[in-house]
Amino acid sequence: MKAFILAAGVSRRLYPETYNTPKCLLDVGGKPIIDYQLEAIQGIGIDSVTMVIGYHREKLIEHVTKTFSDINFKFIINHHYFETNTAYSVYLGRESLSSDVQLLMNADVIYPPELITRIVNSKHETVLAVDIKKCGREEVKVIEGINNRITSIGKELIEENCLGEFLGVAKLSKEFNQLFTDSLTRLIEAGGKSDYFEAGMHPLLNKTDVYYSDVSDLPCLEIDFLEDLVEARSLF
Repeated sequence: MKAFILAAGVSRRLYPETYNTPKCLLDVGGKPIIDYQLEAIQGIGIDSVTMVIGYHREKLIEHVTKTFSDINFKFIINHHYFETNTAYSVYLGRESLSSDVQLLMNADVIYPPELITRIVNSKHETVLAVDIKKCGREEVKVIEGINNRITSIGKELIEENCLGEFLGVAKLSKEFNQLFTDSLTRLIEAGGKSDYFEAGMHPLLNKTDVYYSDVSDLPCLEIDFLEDLVEARSLF
C-alpha cells in the first residue's frame, strides 16, 4: 500500500494565512497539518508517498523531505495550480495512483491516526472516510445505499438526501484506481480541469462497490476557511 497526497492548491479562502505558505504547512497544535497525515501513514508502515504539489512547492518539499527522511517521496508538479482543481492534480499522477492500493488524501484534512487505521483495516477494498452529519452546500457529500455502499458523491447533491461529508481521505483498491484514472482522463479531456476529483468517482458508483467508514466519532476537519483553522487549533 502507498499514499497519494494532493497538496497543490493556492487556498485563497485562507488569505492572509496562506500568502506565503501552502495550506498544509499551517501550524495546528504546534506542527504543520501535513505532519499529522505523514505521521499517521508512517504508523501503519507506509514509506512510499506520491505528492502532487504546486503553490509554494519549494517550502513543502524542503519540509517533508527533512522531517520525514524515512519516506520515499515522489513529487509531481501541477504547474497550473491557480486555474485547476483536484481532478487535474489526480490526473497528473494517474500512473502512480493506478500502480497499487493507495491511501488518497487531500493535504488540508487534519485527523488522529485512528482514522487511517480504521479505513485501512476495513474489510472493504475501497472505502471512504465519512463524517455523518447534516451538511451544507460547501461540503463534498455522499448518499448511502444498502450495506454501507455509497451511491452518489459530490458537492451539488441535495443536502437533505445526504448521509454526511466525505473528508477527502480514502483507501482505494488497485482495480478501482484503474477505473478511476480512466474516468478522470475522460473528465479532463472533456474540459473538467476545474472539477474536484469526486467528479471522476461518481460515474463509477453504479459499476463497482465503494463503501464508507463512519469517522464521526473522531476529531476530523477539512480546513477550507479561516474559521475552520480556528476550530482545528482548538481541537488539536
